[in-house]
Amino acid sequence: MTLRNEMITVFGASGFIGRYVVRELAKAGYRVRAATRRPHLAHELKPMGVVGQVQLMQANLRNEDSVRRAVDGAHAVVNLVGILSESGKQNFQSLQADGAGLVAKCAAEAGITNFVQISAIGADEDSKSEYARTKAAGEKAVREHIPSAVVLRPSIVFGMEDGFFNKFGSMARFVPALPLIGGGQTRFQPIFAGDVAECVLKAVDAPTKYAGRTFELGGPSTYSFKELMEFILTTIRRKRLLVPVPFFAAYPLGMVGEILGALPFVQPFLTRDQVTLLKSDNVVGETDEDLGATADFGIDLETVEAITPTYLARYRKGGQFSEDPELIS
Repeated sequence: MTLRNEMITVFGASGFIGRYVVRELAKAGYRVRAATRRPHLAHELKPMGVVGQVQLMQANLRNEDSVRRAVDGAHAVVNLVGILSESGKQNFQSLQADGAGLVAKCAAEAGITNFVQISAIGADEDSKSEYARTKAAGEKAVREHIPSAVVLRPSIVFGMEDGFFNKFGSMARFVPALPLIGGGQTRFQPIFAGDVAECVLKAVDAPTKYAGRTFELGGPSTYSFKELMEFILTTIRRKRLLVPVPFFAAYPLGMVGEILGALPFVQPFLTRDQVTLLKSDNVVGETDEDLGATADFGIDLETVEAITPTYLARYRKGGQFSEDPELIS
């Protein structure tokens, strides 16, 4: 591999998608500056490249000086910072809206026009979901500072460390039933984290080709929430009830999840904002000149069926070494 001279700064590099992006950029020969709040917890990023190719840097989207240092001398910037639920100062507005705008502002002032912003399908400034509203606000702020920025909006993203398939696979080990929020009819188009990372690489590689456009990213197939729960249970070989929960009844569950999530080291299993999000399908819509899709990047997409069993197997009775093909209780 021949190393390039260009340095790419990746904000949110130690997160789920961030690790895949760092690996993809390093594999392509770029030098990567992994900007993260806690670099001492991100040492697994350094072996993704040759010695010295991946450097860790402390940066916090609530601290402008740290952001300026992180973008200094960079050829391009990728912003992946986002959260699914709020915790203290880590809230939607400060990270997904204000934080995205700050990164773009500092990048623009440093003369950087090659910028990739990771958003989400459903980003809408008029949404009733704060997650979706702040994602849209982040997109708008980025474009105000860098009109040439590329915005990528993935559906739910799957991979070894994902927060969807792992969440429900883990829950199924301990509870007799899984909830189908809104009856389980919401549709998703899951995309592999490695495919998202490849789209990021292509956007960085050819900024002129993709400049100023927004792309909705989805995998090769769509599924209802119920179909995904059935797939998870079949894969981990467990019998569990699937209980439809109307949206009006799901909001109290979301409140309970938020209360539990306020405890140290506890991730909420559901929030009221997530219930609101589940009222809308999470799939790629119709495309036009301004709104593109995964196909525009010309990559071969991985499927849920090919990837997720490799890590869902740990939730079987007996784990990955289980040989019993029958469903168990």
